[in-house]
Amino acid sequence: MTSMNETHFNYSSQPQRDRLKTIDPSSLNTLLSQQAVTLVDVREPSEHAGEKIPGSILVPLSKFDPNRVPFDANKTTVLYCRTGNRSAQAAQKLFAAGMNEVTHLEGGLLAWAQAGYPTEVNKNAPISLMRQVQIVAGSLVVIGTVLGAFGSPWFLLLSGFVGSGLVFAGITDTCALGMLLAKMPWNQRV
Repeated sequence: MTSMNETHFNYSSQPQRDRLKTIDPSSLNTLLSQQAVTLVDVREPSEHAGEKIPGSILVPLSKFDPNRVPFDANKTTVLYCRTGNRSAQAAQKLFAAGMNEVTHLEGGLLAWAQAGYPTEVNKNAPISLMRQVQIVAGSLVVIGTVLGAFGSPWFLLLSGFVGSGLVFAGITDTCALGMLLAKMPWNQRV
């Protein structure tokens, strides 16, 4: 007979992530229906307030403290975020705190929703961080371009700086502007 780990988890083949386990949306749904999982959302409060997997608890990556992650010996603890990148980062923090094995949702909330599983949506939540980043970055590019055209060409550096930041964010999947916006008071509402 196979153990639950062998049945439900896909093991990562990357050597540096041997201890990081992934779970697909279907397997997570099964565990949730059996009440055999503690589901931890590592996104920011505004994201969690806007849409989440029912029954998940929030431990944001920006303030991640391994001691705040509830562990139950009878349940599997699963981390998730929007795509799986931040939950993998949170897993690394758990490894640094002494955890031997961590599981996260493969593909994150996007994969969960794409598989047709339910989410709780709050229409009164702040707009998503991604949209906030787009609004701020786009505004800075327009301002830098207009001021560069009608004022001093030095203002074009602002547009170049923002564009470089967006390229960096796209390559690394880490957005400094998003992290800054996540700390704003309107994004701290849960």
